[in-house]
Amino acid sequence: MTLKTLTVISAAVLFLDATAFSEAKNTIERNESANANAQFRFRTVPKPSKSDAASKAKFTLVDGERDRNGGSIAKLNDGTVPAEGDQPSESFFFNAGTDGGRLAADLGAAIDVKQIVTYSWHPGTRAPQVYKLYAADGTAAGFNPAPKRGVDPTSCGWRLIGSVDTRPKDGDSGGQYGVVVADASGALGKYRYLLFDMAPTEKDDPFGNTFYSEIDVIDRNAPAVAEADTAPPPAPLIVKAEEGKYHYAFDLTLAPDLREWVEKELSPVVREWYPRIVTLLPSTGYDAPETVTIAFRDGMRGTPAAAGGNRISCNIEWFRGNLRGEAKGAVVHELVHVVQQYGRARRDNPNATRTPGWLVEGIADYIRWFLYEPASKGAEITERNLARARYDANYRITANFLNWVTAKYDKEIVKKLNAAAREGKYNEELWKESTRKTVEELGDEWKKEHEARLGNKPAA
Repeated sequence: MTLKTLTVISAAVLFLDATAFSEAKNTIERNESANANAQFRFRTVPKPSKSDAASKAKFTLVDGERDRNGGSIAKLNDGTVPAEGDQPSESFFFNAGTDGGRLAADLGAAIDVKQIVTYSWHPGTRAPQVYKLYAADGTAAGFNPAPKRGVDPTSCGWRLIGSVDTRPKDGDSGGQYGVVVADASGALGKYRYLLFDMAPTEKDDPFGNTFYSEIDVIDRNAPAVAEADTAPPPAPLIVKAEEGKYHYAFDLTLAPDLREWVEKELSPVVREWYPRIVTLLPSTGYDAPETVTIAFRDGMRGTPAAAGGNRISCNIEWFRGNLRGEAKGAVVHELVHVVQQYGRARRDNPNATRTPGWLVEGIADYIRWFLYEPASKGAEITERNLARARYDANYRITANFLNWVTAKYDKEIVKKLNAAAREGKYNEELWKESTRKTVEELGDEWKKEHEARLGNKPAA
């Protein structure tokens, strides 16, 4: 096993103390190539513990929503860490698409806190840690043990004792992270309460909330702590396939009953259509991911499927009920998102324009409904949805609009819009450059044609 570990980074943070100022340092280490055997071994950051002061603490969700695909908040101090990088049930994370949240920990009594250590693990953008750490002894006048977002904790009895951001400046961000917030004097202070204000690592897609594995609090006066246990991973069931330079992994660990369908039905579609989508959506200097993982997950509630980076999550229960219906088309839609990668421009250029969501989803549904499965007519404008027919209505309706513009004005319009979106250069002038009409004018003309076709009113 070979682990690549980043150089330890020290970041100075001032304690906001009315009587004295001391300097804290964050020790940050990362195992870039962490795997199931890594067990959170770092050069200086200690291994996770199962007998630290946080093991008996009460953790509560102060603000934000826990993602039901992950473990409960108890995973943060249960003394057990994941056995692999994408083990949602052994990680705590905030709901997809949300702006993080706040967690509080009550240690039961004020102790001399020597250091606080946070651990995370994920193969992609949900690995780094971004948070502010506050502490309190609870004795200040007007102390609020659970300040919501929008309330400055320092205004209600808390002290800011740390600010953490482990995001790499460039390159891949996946792996294991260990962060120690400590003080050169040997103790951070005497505290009973801790407050973590956690932020997502990125907002270019819904999958920026960190997979937190464990939070340890070390009491300076307590005996040495015991190492955490490693949660047993479920028996893996990975079906692999490839087509040319592209490689696909279907993770059926939680859904072994779907193996035959994946091998006979889904895999051939993915192997044929992923390279086709790459060809349909090119841009200068861009290479689509060569490896795609499609994992079947539980606890996704009403979401059939979702993509983040080069990974697609499929809702097991929804797929079981739609194997003869929309299941394969749903995966094709998500494969488009894997190819799009519109967030890449904003990671390199903060001034890049953000592509509107209706267009992102509209392009994915255009390829699905009009190129992959046109015979299904799943994106038709009918009497039932005519009232909602706007060019920016999202998904199927926008797909219908894009197909109309492609057929009537510019057969390359989707390719042009995609290239601009990926480069962070989308703007509405692109429509006029290609069609000599604004997107609003195109939308009005498109809807009037449908109204006339359906007999609602004559074409203008």
